[in-house]
Amino acid sequence: MSFNKITYAVLVLSFFSCKNVKSQQPEAEKQRPNIIYIMADDHTSQAFGIYNSRLSKLNPTPTLDKIANEGIIFDNCFVNNSICTPSRAAILSGQHSQANGVLDLEGALPKDHQYLPIEMKKLGYQTAMIGKYHLKDEPNFDYYNVFTKHGQQGSYFDPYLTETGMHFAEEKDPAYEGKQYKGYSSDIVTNISLDWLKNKRDKTKPFILFHQYKAPHDDFEYAPRYKDYLADTFIPEPASLYDNGNNGSIATRGKNDSLIHVIGSSVSKRNTIRNMGMRIWSKQYTKHNNPDFDIHQADKLTGDAYTSATYQEYIKRYLRCVKGVDDNVARLIEYLKEEGLYDNTIIVYTGDQGFMLGEHDYIDKRWMYEESFRMPFFVRYPEKIKAGMRTDAIINNTDFAPTLIEMAGGTPPEKMQGHSFKHILETGQEPEGWQQSTYYRYWMHMAHAHANPAHFGIRTKQYKLIFFYGRYWVDTDKPGAVWNKKSWGNRFTMHTPAAWEFYDLTKDPKEMNNTYSDPANKEIIANLKEQLIAKRKELNEEDGEKFPHIQKVIDAHWND
Repeated sequence: MSFNKITYAVLVLSFFSCKNVKSQQPEAEKQRPNIIYIMADDHTSQAFGIYNSRLSKLNPTPTLDKIANEGIIFDNCFVNNSICTPSRAAILSGQHSQANGVLDLEGALPKDHQYLPIEMKKLGYQTAMIGKYHLKDEPNFDYYNVFTKHGQQGSYFDPYLTETGMHFAEEKDPAYEGKQYKGYSSDIVTNISLDWLKNKRDKTKPFILFHQYKAPHDDFEYAPRYKDYLADTFIPEPASLYDNGNNGSIATRGKNDSLIHVIGSSVSKRNTIRNMGMRIWSKQYTKHNNPDFDIHQADKLTGDAYTSATYQEYIKRYLRCVKGVDDNVARLIEYLKEEGLYDNTIIVYTGDQGFMLGEHDYIDKRWMYEESFRMPFFVRYPEKIKAGMRTDAIINNTDFAPTLIEMAGGTPPEKMQGHSFKHILETGQEPEGWQQSTYYRYWMHMAHAHANPAHFGIRTKQYKLIFFYGRYWVDTDKPGAVWNKKSWGNRFTMHTPAAWEFYDLTKDPKEMNNTYSDPANKEIIANLKEQLIAKRKELNEEDGEKFPHIQKVIDAHWND
């Protein structure tokens, strides 16, 4: 071959090689997906279409249902501690409460313990947190704009947020900086996220955006445009709102179904701990709420008529807040589609825990009962996840961080207690040795008007075992004991009876029959107790050294 021919061949080969490299670059970038983690506060699985609850026929979440059906839906996703701050700490740290130090609403997650955003930055991701954060210490994100008033809970209307570059502090700090935004919180969170996506992010980098709503947290203040939504609809009510069967125990009912401790004006008309908090309190009747509902007229009702009237108002307000979330997620999805980002973005949706919508005559969360304990969770990412998948694999919120890190191409740090379920996302199948149970613990004990006793437990796919130990984590009997008396008063000094509850979820999915005392369950319960001991040891959730006053109760009642 002549020199010219050789030169020509080399040039041609070089040209096509360069062209091939360039054509592969977008494909390489495509392997580094963007991630949008969307979380609503107290958005429970009952308030979706995809979870086939009594409310599903109302079609409360058409946008979210569509996203879910284009990916994988988890039927057994659970929170490790059903209250806002500990749940959020578990998600960002990948650790349970004792390991990350956030036991209750007073906890804070230091910047250097926010392992999820730290690891994502190492992988070259730009990180952002927008909306409800609720972990006290400054967010460890490249960009943040989060609620910082009302205990970082934020307000539904005209909220204050603190943005990157401002001095991050609690509102009582003289150095506090924040900006007030006019309007409704769900709209504002979406506006800020869209502005960041359009104008503030580095578009040469993949991003992970935590897009987090305040809604539908109580006081259930909805945008005025939803005033007529469901106004003329009778909302299906749970049967256990009126007849609770054999749910509960002496730990939750008290002796003879009477109050364990009467707590002032927070007690509802029927004077049982079970019914505390069911009433919609007058504090919720603000100028932003429904002026057509007359609380004084409702107070003239009695019995089931009173319960139904207040319940209908309560659930409609809740669902109007959910409607605001669903509509705003639609705005976010529209932008992703317009920018060609929709299919290269992992979209995660969840609530920070479940929520009781009248089941067992309860509102709020905190309980290990299914409606409070279960988290809605689904993921869309067509590059790796087939549409229409559904799984009953058990996951919990400490598993989110290692999974997102692995989906982004990283390796979760060993200090994370959660496990990556990337394999389940991509195949719909549980890998060999996957966890067959999950652990739960509620630490606060008798906090707020809902008066939930402290408890822990284990749940498998078939069974649930709960131990109510009834003590606050600070030994309030010890001389000189210190806790936040300004916020909580003497509530935590109320010790409640210890008791066990056992539910066979295959036979009794609505947890209407506590069969702990049934001799037929003796061997099953003994095995669950062995699993519970192992879980507590594995997760550093034992009490002996740190909380001997709790261990004393455990030892006294373990073999009851």
